[in-house]
Amino acid sequence: MIPTGALVYARSHRSRFLADLMEFVRFPSVSAQPKRAGDVRRCSAWLENHLKKVGLEKVKVVPTQRHPVVYAEWLHARGLPTVLIYGHYDVQPPDPLSEWASPPFEPTVRGNNLYGRGACDDKGQLFTHVKAIESFLHVTGRLPVNVKCLFEGEEEIGSPHLTDFIEQNRRALRANFAVMSDTRMLGPNRPSLTYSVRGQLGLEIEVRGPHHDLHSGNFGGAVHDPLQALCEMISQLHDRNGRVAIPGFYDRVRRWSKTERDYMQRTGPPDRQILRDAETEAGWGERGYSLYERVTVRPSLTINGISGGYEGVGGKAIIPSHALAKLSFRLVPDQDPREIEILFHRHIARITPPTVKSIVRTNQLAKPAVIGRRHPALFAAAAAYRKAFGTNPVFLRSGGSIPVVSTFQRVLAIPTVLMGFALPDDRIHAPNEKFHLPNFYKGIETSIWFLWEISRKAKGRSRFHAPYTQTVESMQIN
Repeated sequence: MIPTGALVYARSHRSRFLADLMEFVRFPSVSAQPKRAGDVRRCSAWLENHLKKVGLEKVKVVPTQRHPVVYAEWLHARGLPTVLIYGHYDVQPPDPLSEWASPPFEPTVRGNNLYGRGACDDKGQLFTHVKAIESFLHVTGRLPVNVKCLFEGEEEIGSPHLTDFIEQNRRALRANFAVMSDTRMLGPNRPSLTYSVRGQLGLEIEVRGPHHDLHSGNFGGAVHDPLQALCEMISQLHDRNGRVAIPGFYDRVRRWSKTERDYMQRTGPPDRQILRDAETEAGWGERGYSLYERVTVRPSLTINGISGGYEGVGGKAIIPSHALAKLSFRLVPDQDPREIEILFHRHIARITPPTVKSIVRTNQLAKPAVIGRRHPALFAAAAAYRKAFGTNPVFLRSGGSIPVVSTFQRVLAIPTVLMGFALPDDRIHAPNEKFHLPNFYKGIETSIWFLWEISRKAKGRSRFHAPYTQTVESMQIN
């Protein structure tokens, strides 16, 4: 038996599914901006109501110290595995607004794409699973397996409260494995399963000089400009070969076998495709590695932004009193973000000129994670992709960071199936973010097939543990 009814329902309700997604995208749920906190809460309430309409049970918004978690469940598939579905409903800031062809929170369909902030990352991809659940429940009243949904509102700021939430509710969240859709495919009709994500360390450096801005004519050449000092320090973070110049930074970087590197070369995107996706002509970075290796199995440090001094229209002849830079490390096995944080502090202390003072602040931490490619849940995901897209997926590493993947491994002792539906040109985190609508619809069908395949494999005695169906009654509120 195959899930014919659910598939027919999904195909016949595509226009409403799109309308629901557009309503979801209209919420400016920017977790990084305090002024948007109310919008984040309203978005969580909308999602709560939508999950109830879909037919899920025990649906609730659970507050944290900042933005809430939305939980739902359906636990009536006796003796079958439990799947923890994760996603995030918060989004990146839309700036710069002037570069958007249409307003970021007024979702717009142009051609086969839905444009809007969060359309792809991660509201559209999250919705593929929600609509797959709806398709089953509205046709049969049942799901093929047990399901728990965990949708957070802080992923885009590093999930600062999610780990505590999971640790406090580890019994209620127990499952056989997790699944999320927040990663990329190789291209249209080229599905991909991600089996590795990099860790992350987000930092700020503030350089302070005089107590207030100074007249550059009266003091230029006599007082060290903090913005200049900051640039001098930043220039010492990389060597001329593209390597991070922090002593000890590479000590724990895992060396991969020739077999693994050959596999990556066969399955991963070539340099020309990565450059085309980035819409640039020349690559840069650590010598001796392909661009795909540089963004997946090698660590990196990027300067995300610099500010200081006068930034308005026209000129202002000052020496600014302070300057700020935002930096992001992407880390690989077996690097520990806490250890890199210490190494960075030491390096900044060494290179800070004696004429200024520096302050380092940490705002994001996430460990890298690798998922075994032979887990039965990944085989089920591969079969689901094949049924929905008509072709086998490739296994890819991701250069991005998803903090919850390592948290699920450590706290719940479960792997995460990373079933991505984004395209390389979907402009995630950039102006004119979009979601390719054929991928939205095929993503829903992939999720339908995935839940059905998990049930089929479990009945065929694949190596899943006993089902975890403890309900949410005891869930704690932070």
